[in-house]
Amino acid sequence: MDTIEALSIFRNQLEKYVVFDNTEWAALKDHVNFKILKKKKHFAEPGIVCTEFGFIVSGSVRYYHVKDGEEITGYFSFENEYVSSYKSYLTQTPSLNYIQALEDSILITISYKNMQLMLENPLLAYKMERFGRLISEHYLICYEDRVSSFITKSPEERYLDLLNTGMDILQRMPQHYIAHFLGITPVSLSRIRRRIMKISA
Repeated sequence: MDTIEALSIFRNQLEKYVVFDNTEWAALKDHVNFKILKKKKHFAEPGIVCTEFGFIVSGSVRYYHVKDGEEITGYFSFENEYVSSYKSYLTQTPSLNYIQALEDSILITISYKNMQLMLENPLLAYKMERFGRLISEHYLICYEDRVSSFITKSPEERYLDLLNTGMDILQRMPQHYIAHFLGITPVSLSRIRRRIMKISA
């Protein structure tokens, strides 16, 4: 995939939040970068300030922490989604978690410095402020939904929710990552899968 195609995909997704005319888009393009993140490479790491906000053109990443030597996966992002250690990016303080590519991934990124330049640019400031607010609202809703699912739903119900979002996710992710994401052990996940397969048979 070339840069022109990647930017076209990025623009189409941006327009779900904010529409940029051709003059504004030309100015915005000068502030973004094209990045290839190889499988297992990190977008963010604990103790290091996250200086980039990214859009995933293709590929996927996982967000995880390490506790007592064990990696605990908390979230995933896929094509047409945004990625960042958001608190670190906004506050320019060290990140608390890892973000790692699960497959070779292509990203469009905006550095913190370039974001500030766009927010100071009269041509872009209003729409970038609006974009930032709407993205923040979107991820706040995602976070609330995730917390709510852990309080109100069983692991099996959370697994069924994953199934309903599309089998592609489950096919692309290692089972132990999915288990951690659901808050259960890989053994428990295997039991849930077998139970659902029996019911579906």
